[in-house]
Amino acid sequence: MIAEKIKILRENKGLSQKALADKLGITRSSVNAWEMGISVPSTQYIVELASLFDVSTDYLLNFNDRKAINIEGLSDKEIKIVLELINYFKNNKTSD
Repeated sequence: MIAEKIKILRENKGLSQKALADKLGITRSSVNAWEMGISVPSTQYIVELASLFDVSTDYLLNFNDRKAINIEGLSDKEIKIVLELINYFKNNKTSD
């Protein structure tokens, strides 16, 4: 559910509801309503939240459980290394 994802992502980023609200230019009560499932963010805020938390809009909307990795500013060589690490972890997963 988007409410729980927003709360978890906000807490993982070390932001209070007020700090997140300030970053988005909205009230703290709006963030609280999202996290309680009373209301849902508009399309504009879903896009802003995804950018702020470095996740995809699909992830926020529960279309899949994939997360995005921001590779902005990385060289081609660094991107290749990141992709190799991801593939390594995917291929060497053990049952937890």
